[in-house]
Amino acid sequence: MIKINVITVGKLKEKYWRDAAEEYSKRLRPFCQLEIAELAEARLPDSPSQKEIAAALLTEAKTMEGYLCKKGAYNIAMCVEGRQLSSEKLAEKITGCATDGFSIINFIIGSSFGISEDIKNKAHLRLSMSELTFPHQLARIMLLEQIYRSFQIANHTKYHK
Repeated sequence: MIKINVITVGKLKEKYWRDAAEEYSKRLRPFCQLEIAELAEARLPDSPSQKEIAAALLTEAKTMEGYLCKKGAYNIAMCVEGRQLSSEKLAEKITGCATDGFSIINFIIGSSFGISEDIKNKAHLRLSMSELTFPHQLARIMLLEQIYRSFQIANHTKYHK
């Protein structure tokens, strides 16, 4: 069974987001081993300089490293400049990773300032959900839903119409 890590900076604060994440986690249990890693967000002043932002992204990147360096891991950086895929193409990517010998898929969601270039450069794929901007908490739920949808597509269920 493939392992999927959703590596994210920050916690889900509101109960309704936590409930939604738990629901998709429950739905995904038959298809994969899911882990959601909530990493600490680097503290920044209200109006940070570019240098402060870069230092914060580097600090966050160091906490992500342990997931990315694992043998057999396929890393996907969720970032605005990434490629957009249809649900069907994402399903193909996930099933293709398993077929190609990857035992872990890491989806990486950064902080409100993004993900460090170092982490993006270590990613096999840069993926964007949309040209629209979403709150990070909603983006996490949307990603979990798309992962679930991918498994439904791969298993030819009626969930994806």
